[in-house]
Amino acid sequence: MAGQSVSVWVVIVAAVAIVMIPTCTTAQLDTDVYMKACPQALPIIRSVVKLAINREARIGASLLRLHFHDCFVNGCDGSVLLDDTANFTGEKTALPNLNSIRGFGVVDDIKANLNSVCRGNVVSCADILAVAARDSVEILGGPSYSYEVLLGRRDATTTSINDANRNLPPPFFNFPQLLSNFQSHGLDLQDLVLLSAGHTIGLAKCTTFRARIYNETNIDPDFAASLKQGCPVNDGDNNMAPLDSTTAKFDTVYFKALLEKKGLLHSDQELFKGDGSDSDNLVQHYANNPNDFAVDFGASMIKMGNMKPLTGSDGEIRLNCRKIN
Repeated sequence: MAGQSVSVWVVIVAAVAIVMIPTCTTAQLDTDVYMKACPQALPIIRSVVKLAINREARIGASLLRLHFHDCFVNGCDGSVLLDDTANFTGEKTALPNLNSIRGFGVVDDIKANLNSVCRGNVVSCADILAVAARDSVEILGGPSYSYEVLLGRRDATTTSINDANRNLPPPFFNFPQLLSNFQSHGLDLQDLVLLSAGHTIGLAKCTTFRARIYNETNIDPDFAASLKQGCPVNDGDNNMAPLDSTTAKFDTVYFKALLEKKGLLHSDQELFKGDGSDSDNLVQHYANNPNDFAVDFGASMIKMGNMKPLTGSDGEIRLNCRKIN
């Protein structure tokens, strides 16, 4: 999810689409945390996200990417939302995030609505990111409630630009680097392939794929030529290109593009090289089995969302997602 925005298609029956995860890994998080404290919480988040996507489809990819970039830096704790203070420089100006991550205004709107309707500061910013990511997937074509978001995270009271620079995988990483990065967070090869497919929605800046389209050979030549028109060698750094050809629909076109050597980012195409590797096999499988992708993507999102959450008395629930209480 290293592009400008990160990124299923058929509605599958609830029994298949809803993914749960073993209780041994989710002891501190649950799906019904807000049922008593604020039963309207999840519908409110979804309504604000839907309004935002109706205004601009790309914002769904941005919200998905915010959750990813939050979790990969010291766990899913809402730290990515913090503005800089006199005491710390936050993650927003880290190299993978600078002038790239977006959607903060939508999170502010969600939080304001929740604080009003819930009659108090009840829902954490970290949970808002997790739910908004899931809702974005669904609203942009994913199966209805493809997975149940586990809740109960609390918010960090500090953050680190250095950790963001160190822990977020950039778009120029090769396959061993990508896999090592994911494994360092407790994720595996299947998670790498599935979560990278968040790039089935959203756009990327010219600076993130210029080297690929001018220097690499593992790319369809017509595809590269078409991209060069909007991404000249020495100009157009901020020009955008879609991460796949159905940029506003969450589907399996991302995988099909990799099979045709049409991955926009170097890190995307690294997942499929045509050498019969395990990664190749996963890409081929999900390209041809959208139902499996729906279920397995949900499982990987739950797994990622459970990375080192703050729970219990750790952290806080921020009144304003941009600053500590």
